Amino acid sequence: MNVIVTGASGYIGGQIVLALLDAGHDVLGIDSQPLMPGKRAMTSDRYEFLLADFASETALKRIVVVRPDAIIHCAGTSLVGPSIQDPMSYYENNMIKTKTLLDIVCQSMPRTRFIFSSSAAVYGEPMMNPCHEVDVPQPISPYGESKYMVEMMLQSYHRAHGLEYVAFRYFNACGADPQQRNGQRPGATHVIARLLEAIRDSTEFVINGNNYPTADGTCVRDYVHVDDIARAHVLALDSTLKAGVYNLGSNQGTSIQQIIDRTQHVVGRLPVIVQGTPRSGDPAILTASSDKFSKVFPAWRTHTLDDMICDAWAWYRG
Repeated sequence: MNVIVTGASGYIGGQIVLALLDAGHDVLGIDSQPLMPGKRAMTSDRYEFLLADFASETALKRIVVVRPDAIIHCAGTSLVGPSIQDPMSYYENNMIKTKTLLDIVCQSMPRTRFIFSSSAAVYGEPMMNPCHEVDVPQPISPYGESKYMVEMMLQSYHRAHGLEYVAFRYFNACGADPQQRNGQRPGATHVIARLLEAIRDSTEFVINGNNYPTADGTCVRDYVHVDDIARAHVLALDSTLKAGVYNLGSNQGTSIQQIIDRTQHVVGRLPVIVQGTPRSGDPAILTASSDKFSKVFPAWRTHTLDDMICDAWAWYRG
């Protein structure tokens, strides 16, 4: 298939590009940022890269010319905390620009399948865990709200225009490409990335709160290998997957303290651990049921937590 990936220079977008190329698809990557230093350049004759904002006139014209079979939309502004301080950029980048892209798709290429990178942040502080797709979204940050707004647009455009779409609610993406072609940028805020950088650089690792109502007092999250997330997007090109929203999680929760314990097991050492204050907008527990997607593709997730730590550690040492 002919596929466009927005946010192709990013952590998840870059891994999706690799998974698509590995599966034999032709890919146009679009991103306003160049490939970060250290990542392996894409040299396949089936890959083209456009350095531009996905909602710019240059990018939109190129998208119309290509008329892809599918668009995987990963571009946008992420992170819960900064969205509370700067909500305008989150609504602009995540919702308004995406509406511009969706309008072009519906007007000029109505048969294009649209796969959207949503987020577990749409659930906010869930009343029950694990989260299911039928649960009522209650985002508690502009980041989560902007993602949910796009989900609502996709549903409306599907009803009105027949847009074929899939919205993936990611839980905590982590790890690195098993072949070491792709990984997170320096200074990433995800817990495994911060922990491994602290080990490598001999700096402190700060736990953001240790008095949550959980078994060990630290936040509980659902961690998924970035390679499994990328594979799910390749599988979503299959038209047998019905339009709708799907969780991508591991069906289990892991606390920050458990991450620290497994990291010590895999790496063999830890940095100095410092207790910090909780971050605004962080729920105590956020885990997913991925049964809806797994019923269609039972073998989509193959990596363990130790795999995530091991692959990420290889990337940070590399």
